[in-house]
Amino acid sequence: MNPETLDTQIAVVGAGAAGLAAAVAAAENAADVILLEKRSSPGGNAARAEGLLAAESPVQKRFKIDAQRDVIFRIAMDHAHWKLDPRIVRTFVDRSADTIQWLEDKGVVFSRVPHYYPNQRIRTWHLLSRGGIELVEILVKNGQDLGVRMLKETTAKRLLTDGKGNITGVMADTQEGEFKITAKSVIIATGGYAGNKELLKKYCPQYNENMFCGGLPYTGDGLLMAIEAGAATEGLGLIQFSGHAVPGAPVDLVAVADELNTVWVNKKGERFTDEATSYHRFESINAVIRQPDSFCYTLFDERIKQNIIEKGIIKGVGTVIPPRTKLTGLGKALELEADKGNVRIAGSWDEIAKWIGIKPAVLKATIDEYNAFCDDGYDRLFAKDRRYLDALRTPPYYALRCYPRFLSTIGGIKINHRMEVLDNNDNPIPGLYAAGVDTGGWETDTYNAILSGTTFAFSVNSGRIAAENAARYMMGE
Repeated sequence: MNPETLDTQIAVVGAGAAGLAAAVAAAENAADVILLEKRSSPGGNAARAEGLLAAESPVQKRFKIDAQRDVIFRIAMDHAHWKLDPRIVRTFVDRSADTIQWLEDKGVVFSRVPHYYPNQRIRTWHLLSRGGIELVEILVKNGQDLGVRMLKETTAKRLLTDGKGNITGVMADTQEGEFKITAKSVIIATGGYAGNKELLKKYCPQYNENMFCGGLPYTGDGLLMAIEAGAATEGLGLIQFSGHAVPGAPVDLVAVADELNTVWVNKKGERFTDEATSYHRFESINAVIRQPDSFCYTLFDERIKQNIIEKGIIKGVGTVIPPRTKLTGLGKALELEADKGNVRIAGSWDEIAKWIGIKPAVLKATIDEYNAFCDDGYDRLFAKDRRYLDALRTPPYYALRCYPRFLSTIGGIKINHRMEVLDNNDNPIPGLYAAGVDTGGWETDTYNAILSGTTFAFSVNSGRIAAENAARYMMGE
């Protein structure tokens, strides 16, 4: 049975990348820490992540990579048209190298800092040797060694305050009932609300139910608690899209759906973008979202399929399917999804058109026009890179019905560069901090692939920063 009350100095809500980093950093600053995790195991989306952004890190220096903090700061702000809080971005970028060193000192191994896509301007993506699970395992062990008390399957319900609005703890709930945790400060790191359709519909203008979540279905507990406690919001309604795909399909089809030499058409059978923008992945999804009902069809022929099997995929999916990986199981994957009704394999474009629900002449005109562009080596419509202009003339033909895929929401709780939660007058709520994707002001509506690893890195860095400032607050500094 849970006790009626637990006492601590700093309570951290959520044991993903931000929460684990916060808990460890708080304990390193001589604080007594309780870490609450709603699920049965820690890690969250961090366990699936691949690498962190950093500027002027020890790893970059070892590889002789030029990644100046000023340059990265300017890229981030220019990409967002200065819609971000520059002090948050600057603090994050400036701390990023130290965070890489902090993790290396704990035993985290960064194997390399590759280009996320060809001709990337600057290399920021610090890949973990075993992926995000390595970072999770090491921080969990580090927290245990430092005396962090992790309460699993424990849900934070609401923040506690005194009569002056100071945070004094959090009410928590388990299967055994509610109990109180008293604390001098609370750090919210609950991972957004990607699994809460009610909040998605309420806050996200782009969202519709054709879209599907590829990350964990977090429900927005931290956001709701913060708003109830008087927090202002910033960036509320942003979704971190990660391309389009057949929902529930194997990763081979995730790769093919975004492939550069395929053709994308909307429900009217019309091309609507330069498909090669998918090299930047996050820009390409904006074109899909604009289409009727926010979905599209990826089209290709047998020749392209065989090239993918025999020579390899052009772009791939991060480190899961690196470029030029031969997808030897693609044929079987297509057949399985065809049996489910998500893919159509046909001997003619007329059959594909009927499956889409359009007149065959419409799709024929689209394909004929595209094939003519390929023959000419010039896409007169969208100026697609001629390297990826492959005519579709070899049956059978393939069509994948694809929907926008997103990893998480970003934004909601307004913070400053100390990760203090702000009220509607831009004043800090005493004792309340937030980190990770629960917060706004550090990323805009389109993920900046130029600075690969931003989200994962912001979670870890903001967790550390929040903990350090929460410890100072606790000590009256």
